[in-house]
Amino acid sequence: MSVAEIPHRKLAPGKLVIASHNAGKVREIRELLSPYGIEPVSAATLGLPEPEETGVTFIANAELKARAAADLSGLPALADDSGLCVDALRGDPGIFSARWAGKDKDFGLAMRLVNQHVEEAGPDAGRDAHFVCALSLCWPDGHIESFEGRVDGTLVWPPRGDQGFGYDPMFQPYGHDITFGEMDPAAKHAMSHRADAFAKLVAAVFP
Repeated sequence: MSVAEIPHRKLAPGKLVIASHNAGKVREIRELLSPYGIEPVSAATLGLPEPEETGVTFIANAELKARAAADLSGLPALADDSGLCVDALRGDPGIFSARWAGKDKDFGLAMRLVNQHVEEAGPDAGRDAHFVCALSLCWPDGHIESFEGRVDGTLVWPPRGDQGFGYDPMFQPYGHDITFGEMDPAAKHAMSHRADAFAKLVAAVFP
């Protein structure tokens, strides 16, 4: 049987660790999981440490976090690694999106830095950007499944809206005249990078 023909492992109802200490991510993932009989519990609630993110891709970092949480908790674990990739900045901040917010997780600062660097790149650089989300689901025996989603848009300044989290207030998806920060959460869930990755996960692992 080739790799392409290996069936996905199905996820049974029950407890699942959301391997994140980011309250915004936990909230979004919890809402996405709500129809599937899953009992999500966050890594923070379980007191699990945050592993150092040493991967060089979104999927590598998501898998690292999922493996650590599954190993320490003895439960299946779902990890997210996501970020904002700006064309004018050659894909930065990318996998370092959270680090641009500093140790205090100040995304107001992170957005100012992104805008500053984009302006320094000059008017011809444009403001195109995309969000990427990698989701990795790991079982305690080490089996892992990973999925990646994306949504494209443009950067606005100043930021708008107080919905969502992270860089949402400065990201306006193509085809819309409002930012993720202004968008109703249900509308964002229907078309975000995380929703794209989650749809692929659902198709693969839920019976």
